[in-house]
Amino acid sequence: MKLWMLGSGSEGNAVLIECDGARVLIDAGFPMRTLARRLALIDVAPASIEACIITHEHSDHTRGAAMASRKWGWALHASEGTIRGWPGLGEAGAHAFRAGDRIALTRMDVDTLPIPHDAEEAVGAVVTVRSSGARAGICYDIGHVSESVRTICTDVDVLVLEANHDEGMLRAGPYPYVVQQRIAGKHGHLSNREAAGLARDSVTPSLNHVVLAHLSQRCNDHGVARRAVNAGLTQAGFRGQLSTAMQHDVVGPFSPRSERAGPPAQYSLF
Repeated sequence: MKLWMLGSGSEGNAVLIECDGARVLIDAGFPMRTLARRLALIDVAPASIEACIITHEHSDHTRGAAMASRKWGWALHASEGTIRGWPGLGEAGAHAFRAGDRIALTRMDVDTLPIPHDAEEAVGAVVTVRSSGARAGICYDIGHVSESVRTICTDVDVLVLEANHDEGMLRAGPYPYVVQQRIAGKHGHLSNREAAGLARDSVTPSLNHVVLAHLSQRCNDHGVARRAVNAGLTQAGFRGQLSTAMQHDVVGPFSPRSERAGPPAQYSLF
């Protein structure tokens, strides 16, 4: 398994996962030309991507999905609520699922789980490689750490985790009070402090990479976020690497260790 962050933040999000010659994209929140340029940087042909799974309907996760699907033949998958919230996905032939469903791709299984965010039916994802059992958890745009969020972060090799804002910087920042309340609310975004606690609780012998995602450009700082989350990881004896996704650059690839510490966990949310 290899995972790249094609970009993450309020201006767009996209995560590429590759294994055994197959590729899946989680979100396509950039214009089609931007997606093509960033894929070219890692020598990936857009048409080689099997499917694109959309986590929710906000434009920074959906912007390029429908046009890219039509041009490059991607199979689109989105929750029923997401399709209601962004009808262009349905017009592009997106396959509807319910949060909690599993999507079976050529080489990978994608488990979708509900996440707390101010969207119609937002989901996070756990991508599992069938041949090796390697797992990647993608968990951003989360207002608080729910049980399903913890499930996404359980026994993964690579974890993409939101560290959106520093609480002090948010309070002192440029946003009106109502926007601050929305960001910090139960269906907004995860703070560095909350991300640090969740990362600490997610450490297992298999966890090799933690990638911080969806950092606010106005209410966070890469160094501040890394120090906060690294403190939590250190408490748990983390032996992997901590990285930060960029808004305008590709970061990766991130891979599991050469061998997993054990078989992937079996879990059921419902």
